[in-house]
Amino acid sequence: MNMTALSDFFMYASLINGSLLLFWTGLLLLMPDFIYRLHSRWFQITRPQFDLLMYGFLGLFKIFFIIFNLTPYLTFMLLN
Repeated sequence: MNMTALSDFFMYASLINGSLLLFWTGLLLLMPDFIYRLHSRWFQITRPQFDLLMYGFLGLFKIFFIIFNLTPYLTFMLLN
């Protein structure tokens, strides 16, 4: 695989995963009660537990996004 193909791969991966991160963050900011009610139907979870899980999920997703998508893409951009 050449560097252009890898750069393109990480660019599209960054766009897709960054969009998912923004979408989920937006949903949690705009409709937190709806999302909690939806999930509390499936799982026995309190509101503070739900808030902590969503905060942890978004933080972990953001770290993985930066490490595994954005950093390699920026590295390939600097090398080209």
